[in-house]
Amino acid sequence: MIVFKRMSALLLAGVTIMAAAGCGSGGGDTTASAGGADDGKITMGFAQVGAESGWRTANTKSIQESAKAAGIELKFSDAQQKQENQIKAIRSYIQQKVDVIAFSPVVESGWDNVLKEAQTAKIPVILTDRAVDSADTSLYKTFLGSDFVEEGRKAGKWLVEEYKDSTDTVNIVELQGTTGSAPANDRKAGFAEVIGAESKFKVIASQTGDFTRAKGKEVMEAFLKSNPDIDVLYAHNDDMGLGAIEAIEGAGKVPGKDIKIITVDAVKDGMQALADGKINFIVECSPILGPQLMDLAKKVVAGEQVPARVLTEETTFTPEQAKAALPTRPY
Repeated sequence: MIVFKRMSALLLAGVTIMAAAGCGSGGGDTTASAGGADDGKITMGFAQVGAESGWRTANTKSIQESAKAAGIELKFSDAQQKQENQIKAIRSYIQQKVDVIAFSPVVESGWDNVLKEAQTAKIPVILTDRAVDSADTSLYKTFLGSDFVEEGRKAGKWLVEEYKDSTDTVNIVELQGTTGSAPANDRKAGFAEVIGAESKFKVIASQTGDFTRAKGKEVMEAFLKSNPDIDVLYAHNDDMGLGAIEAIEGAGKVPGKDIKIITVDAVKDGMQALADGKINFIVECSPILGPQLMDLAKKVVAGEQVPARVLTEETTFTPEQAKAALPTRPY
């Protein structure tokens, strides 16, 4: 009888252990499919566009510092402005089973397949700074960033006000951002929407400068050679505008006077050029997205609902406002 009881107890213990192992295994699979280990620590995979500008450098710093402050393990990659590199990085993050993926898309199109792979792996995705043009908005949880169309409108409104008393034709050249990127598309559209209401404003040349200072200088040199009568330069970011200033000065013209300059971003170098009178107006696009991104990451990993669109608060600057802001400018 005693032997029988002992055998029964052993069998019961074995069944209990197997059941516990089964629960643990099932829980482990569920956690893995959701991405990441269930250790209470969040791991984020972040695929950055590159380091093409002062803005992007400040953006990267904000993300890295904010992840550390929030206790989030950050796996970071630099795509060097190539979409294929970002897709490769995102697939690597899926294989590593991170808890959340965030990235700033190089261009708007071509993301559906890799986003579906993340969705299948139950890893939430957050878009930062730039949007995608996918019709399936369920492929990402939220988009954190600026309203690029509104930035273009702000640039256009300043120009219209600046030339409100002029009846002459205003010849404009435009340095666009990376072809196919959301900020390039939207900043162009918003600007065109506003100035299109008055026939005196003419965009006589528009070409990509890839958001870089070197390319901005190169394209502006070409603009100056083919278009001797340029009144205004609209650059989609400060770095291209700063490169263009070098070209303008190299051509013997005075930036900010002979050619009025509007840029977007408000990084420190751009603000200094604005304070010096070489740029006339800057529309701010803040790169300090890190704190908001980490807050969103914690919420989506916890399964909380977040807004589909999270805007950053931004302003505009004139030369006098730039002088006042520069001493405390963090980027």
